[in-house]
Amino acid sequence: MRAVAARVLSASVTVDSRVVGAIDAGLLVLLGVHTADTPEKAAIMARKLFELRILRDEESCATSGAPLLVVSQFTLYGETRKGRRPSWISAARPEQAEPLVGAVVRELRNRGAHVETGEFGAMMEVTSVNDGPFTVLVEI
Repeated sequence: MRAVAARVLSASVTVDSRVVGAIDAGLLVLLGVHTADTPEKAAIMARKLFELRILRDEESCATSGAPLLVVSQFTLYGETRKGRRPSWISAARPEQAEPLVGAVVRELRNRGAHVETGEFGAMMEVTSVNDGPFTVLVEI
């Protein structure tokens, strides 16, 4: 499982001209699922994201109560070492990825996080105002 976590002043996801998820200052998380990922890895990823100390003053969502906007992003597993067209062979198929993205979101909420989401499989417009910018790659 792979995530790009960005500290943001605000972020939102729009699908078909309607906002489906939005946060003020917190973390925008683009989340990719690998073919070998499991529910156990989803739980680990949720804990990592919730406790990641990249907010101002080395705070985390756990310590500050900051929200997260989680957006499924299969393209994080695009393989670009050969040629000019990415290969998606390592990205989980939708029937595997959707439940695991949902598991990350559920686990975050179980930990007390305020979580907004995109819409799995939809063509989304993601808008963010990065803070810093401060962006990290988190892999499990």
